[in-house]
Amino acid sequence: MPWLTWNLRNLKGCLRRQPHHGPFTVNLRIGYRVRLLLVEDDQMIGESVRQGLQQDGFAVDWVRDGQAADAAWRTTEFDLMLLDLGLPRKDGLAVLKSLRQANNALPVLIMTARDAVRDRVAGLDAGADDYLVKPFDLDELAARVRALLRRKSGRADPVIAHGHLTLNPATREAVLSGTALSLSPREFALLEALLDRPGAVLSSAQLEERIYGWGQEIESNAIEVHIHGLRKKLGADFIKNVRGVGYRV
Repeated sequence: MPWLTWNLRNLKGCLRRQPHHGPFTVNLRIGYRVRLLLVEDDQMIGESVRQGLQQDGFAVDWVRDGQAADAAWRTTEFDLMLLDLGLPRKDGLAVLKSLRQANNALPVLIMTARDAVRDRVAGLDAGADDYLVKPFDLDELAARVRALLRRKSGRADPVIAHGHLTLNPATREAVLSGTALSLSPREFALLEALLDRPGAVLSSAQLEERIYGWGQEIESNAIEVHIHGLRKKLGADFIKNVRGVGYRV
């Protein structure tokens, strides 16, 4: 079975993914884009969503109940929350209300089997940014995540442009002056993190949080190694080092 094929039989009727129409290959453009909080109590669904989104270039931290979700968003900076509603210990709608009552603007995409109009209205009126009913395509889920992240960053164009460089988060492609670049997964993720906030200085710790998920081992000089690799491909002056603070483009 092609590596992108996810079907209803394998996922208890809750998720599906369109088959990959091409040869069986390892996608070397996959990277870790931004940090997502997945709140899902079902083991099979959670594992499948996390794996699918990681394959599409996202770092995914997964918790399985409402109280754990509250603890996660209160202590860790995320770019987006994927929230089921039928959760143990605290219902997903209550999690969402707590988030908004704390004046936290974290984008929230509800993904649930509750498909009644009143449920969708209640979720959106409680502060959700989008609402996706199970079963759904993982490709559609990833596209909705990208759209919400563009909205959060104030971008309408899905392609990120900076001078002669363009990045396409959907295809994981980078092009400099018309020439395609061969970037490692984390080089792409690190460059995208910097281009999301051009001119801003990001510390090594901030960059690590953007490209590594919970439980992943990080070498002490990992960011420096990735920066060195990017400078060889982009030019030594493309990424600036602000001594003692971090890096910027």
